[in-house]
Amino acid sequence: MRAVIVPAQGAKAEVKEVMEDQLLVCVGESGTVELDVLYSSYNYKDGMAINGGGRGILQSFPIIPGIDIVGTVTRSEDPNWSAGDTVVLNGDGIGESLHGGFATRARVRPDALVRLPAALSPERAAALGTAGFTAMISVLQLEDAGVTTESGDVLVTGAAGGVGSVAVSLLAGRGYRVVASTGRVEEEGDYLRGLGAADLIDRHELSDELGKPLQSERWAGAIDVAGSTTLANILAQMRYGGTVSACGLAQGMDLPTSVTPFILRGVTLTGANSVKAPRELRQRAWDALAAELDLNQLDEMTTTIGLEDTIPYAERILAGRTRGRTVVDVNR
Repeated sequence: MRAVIVPAQGAKAEVKEVMEDQLLVCVGESGTVELDVLYSSYNYKDGMAINGGGRGILQSFPIIPGIDIVGTVTRSEDPNWSAGDTVVLNGDGIGESLHGGFATRARVRPDALVRLPAALSPERAAALGTAGFTAMISVLQLEDAGVTTESGDVLVTGAAGGVGSVAVSLLAGRGYRVVASTGRVEEEGDYLRGLGAADLIDRHELSDELGKPLQSERWAGAIDVAGSTTLANILAQMRYGGTVSACGLAQGMDLPTSVTPFILRGVTLTGANSVKAPRELRQRAWDALAAELDLNQLDEMTTTIGLEDTIPYAERILAGRTRGRTVVDVNR
């Protein structure tokens, strides 16, 4: 099999031919479903894993990065899956503590698999990947919290990135008035408006300085990929009863806020965890993605690279020089 390998902490990743049994057994021995990998996708976390060994991301070595897999079952010990089934897997520790999708073969846990929805091709499912899956979880959290199209503006941070792009498209498709926050307003303005953003703001309005604990009410809902000062300012700007779904920490893991927005405005802060999502939520999210997402928009926001390209691509995604979603064709 052919795979991207990070051999040790701090070591450079490399693409190489490896013995399948040797690699698939050393990590993830509990896996009972084997796959031919068709596609993976490239996420910020994958860039971190490849760039310098992924300190804080990678938990075992040697390891294959790639937190997404779309593949075909070749062997299964689980009665729910049979040879020939096309499946999707996001998170569940692959690409971190278990071997991931940047390889032509994989062994995975059956409980984390979702059957590929009929409306999606394998490549489109990979284009969605963890980013699309996470975006959908966040949208569902706003829905479950009672944020409606009549509630007011919904903010999306990191809007030109993978999670943000899908979130803007999904929210706009549902009829929300979406405000997109990006550090590349001039460069990405047309792109984001094309996805359905009604307005744009520069991310520096939220990220540069910590404002007062309560600020002017602006947002009925928000999906935030930044954390830190950005998230603190968003919470301070929420309307009464608003909800924020936090799904990233691009700016930082800290949260310099107070209890004021929660007590005086009844704000809800919830987190979207795609890694540990239970099967019921996985299926609900993927069914909703297949039913709601504009596939033409998905195609327009998608770039495809080969396995050899995954190592140099790390610098681009970590520097914020990518747009939308990136598919990894592991057989290219």
